[in-house]
Amino acid sequence: MFVILFEKVPGVEASRQQIRRHVQHVRALDSQGQLVLCGPFTDHPGGMIVLRARDKAEAVRIAEADPFVSEGTRTFEVRTWELASAENDFMDPGPGDGDEPPPP
Repeated sequence: MFVILFEKVPGVEASRQQIRRHVQHVRALDSQGQLVLCGPFTDHPGGMIVLRARDKAEAVRIAEADPFVSEGTRTFEVRTWELASAENDFMDPGPGDGDEPPPP
């Protein structure tokens, strides 16, 4: 999975129409089974999309196609992300990683 982190371009605001085009882009990702979750940050100017993509190059193409980016109101960064969950024991490496005290 990949995370697209969006940052607002200082001094440039998205129009209502542009926001609607961005939402349409997100809906298309959802209908294609690529969207995991998305939304704006409430404490920082920007937002993120978590998505499934074949590789980082595809994730970058998806970000570049977003109207926020293609129309110049957001910049972006793509990060590769691995979900920690109960299914993978929250990525616990198990004993022997040096964090446990030595046996008595």
